[in-house]
Amino acid sequence: MKISVIRGNKIFHTLVQSKPYKNMFQKITLIALIIAFVSCQKKETVEKDKIKIADWLIGNWENTTPDGVLSENWQKLNDSTFSASSYFIKGKDTLHFETIVLAQLGETLTYKATVKGQNNDEPVFFPSTSESEKQLVFENPKHDYPQKITYTKGANNTLTAEISGKLNGRPSSEKFVMTKK
Repeated sequence: MKISVIRGNKIFHTLVQSKPYKNMFQKITLIALIIAFVSCQKKETVEKDKIKIADWLIGNWENTTPDGVLSENWQKLNDSTFSASSYFIKGKDTLHFETIVLAQLGETLTYKATVKGQNNDEPVFFPSTSESEKQLVFENPKHDYPQKITYTKGANNTLTAEISGKLNGRPSSEKFVMTKK
C-alpha cells in the first residue's frame, strides 16, 4: 500500500506493507469478540442463577377458609422465568383472579401481576428489593395498593404471601398462609 504525506509544498511517498496491519486488526477483532462472548455468557449465568433462589415457589399452594379457597399455582417456564395463577373461589364464584410472572430483568427479579378487572387489565411491575433462600420482597411505591409483596417460606411446606402498604392513606397489610398440595 502506498501512502502519500504532504508537508508544506512537498509530497512524500512511502510504501507500507498492509499485512501486519491486517493481522493486527484481525487479532483485535478476535479478542473483542471473545470478550463480548464471555461477558454475555457470564450475564446469562447470573440471570439464570438469580432466579434459582425462588425455586421453592414452584408447586400448588392453597389456603381453605370458611370464606373460600385461595390458590396459587407456580410453574417454571424456563431458566429465567416462572409464572403463576392466583385465584380466590367462594362456592362456584371466582372472586379474584390474577396472573403473575416472576422473571429476571437485567440484574433484578421482577414480579409482574395482572389482576382481572383492575388497572385496565394491564400488568403492574414490582422489582425485588430483597431476596433470600426463605424470603422474596417486591416493592412498587407508586402503585395504589399494595406497594409491597412478600413471600416467605415457612416450615412444614407452608408459604406466607403478604401484601402491604398504604390503603386510603392508612397502613394496611394482609397475610395469606398457604400449604403446598
